[in-house]
Amino acid sequence: MSRIGKRNIIIPKNIIIKITNNVIYVTGPLGKLSLQIRGDLKIERADKKITIKRIDHKITRTENKKSNKSLHGLYRMLINNMIIGVLYGFKKELELKGVGYKVALDNDKKVLAFNLGYSHNIVMNFPKDLRVEIKHETNQNPLIILRSYDKQLLGIFAAKIRSLRKPDPYKGKGIRYINEYIIKKAGKTTVK
Repeated sequence: MSRIGKRNIIIPKNIIIKITNNVIYVTGPLGKLSLQIRGDLKIERADKKITIKRIDHKITRTENKKSNKSLHGLYRMLINNMIIGVLYGFKKELELKGVGYKVALDNDKKVLAFNLGYSHNIVMNFPKDLRVEIKHETNQNPLIILRSYDKQLLGIFAAKIRSLRKPDPYKGKGIRYINEYIIKKAGKTTVK
């Protein structure tokens, strides 16, 4: 049995959970999320706990068993992240490092405009479930702060922003996560 999958999920006070036809709906102070459970998994709810169990049929193939084992722990963590998200929310911070790299925010139109050293500006629309802040401080690199109750949406959008200008391994210029460690390569040296 999966060590992560067999752990119970404790439901906090402010969270409303509804389970119908292997679809779980989680509602909290920050928003609403839903998840379709696939595979031979069953969600059980007792008082303030949720348990995910695997349905073992008498005649099963080994591949089916392996996929259900991996899905067991995955779905337990996805449901746990949904509860944490609608209760507290998630946050990611990205830093623009490079001379002349800028970002502008238009919250009304839900648009981010980047100047990353290309011949043109890059314009990105961001989803309505995402809150974006920009911090410009003197003698500091611009910061993009992303907040959302949906961890998957937040991670995908942060990765899209980072892919616009990945960190350079020689000078370290580009868009990076805060506290991301970049392995720098040595440049060419002249032979004497």
